[in-house]
Amino acid sequence: MAEPSFQVFECQNPECRFRFSSDLTITKMVACPQCGDSLQPSGETYSNEKVSHTAGSFPAHQLELLLDNLRSALNVGSIFRTADGAGVSHIYCCGTTPTPDHPKIIKTGLGAEGFVSWSYHRNSLKVIDNLKEKRLVYSLETSESSISLFAEKGILPQDKPILLIVGNEISGIDPELMKRSQSVLSLPMTGSKTSLNVAVAAGIAIYALRFRKQY
Repeated sequence: MAEPSFQVFECQNPECRFRFSSDLTITKMVACPQCGDSLQPSGETYSNEKVSHTAGSFPAHQLELLLDNLRSALNVGSIFRTADGAGVSHIYCCGTTPTPDHPKIIKTGLGAEGFVSWSYHRNSLKVIDNLKEKRLVYSLETSESSISLFAEKGILPQDKPILLIVGNEISGIDPELMKRSQSVLSLPMTGSKTSLNVAVAAGIAIYALRFRKQY
């Protein structure tokens, strides 16, 4: 299928000069949506074709996710898209976490949910108890005992597959899950807020752990 084409338009009103890319559903635009003055196409049409860049010879560690009682299907869809891009092996959707058959996951996952292996489980503790002997289990949570994701010390050598636990947007990770983790990891926060959106935080952690160098 051919890549869609885009066109940049620019308002001809010197006091406005609003500049934007065309919507995929619009093939011709005449009036500026900001001031109503005339528009002109700027430059040639272009396609936003994505080029795949593999990890190459850089070591990549096997990584799985456990989504513990997430409430937002939009966040879950975004995590699935990141998981597909990073090559996550499997996602365990647990408790209240929406699964990929939810329409809002389809909206934000943009089809990635169809390429990532996943399963649903009512009880996350049972999942951990079945996997922890063969996995390095990390929880992504800010706490007094957490270690920075980017610290050189405290993160165990990755000679086993990694299972990363991501928790509820409000209540966080079940304390019993954190007790079963080898380490609790957190992201450095230097602003007024103490946490990030769960899908953003998960994306940072997924790439940091998946492509972290051995030492």
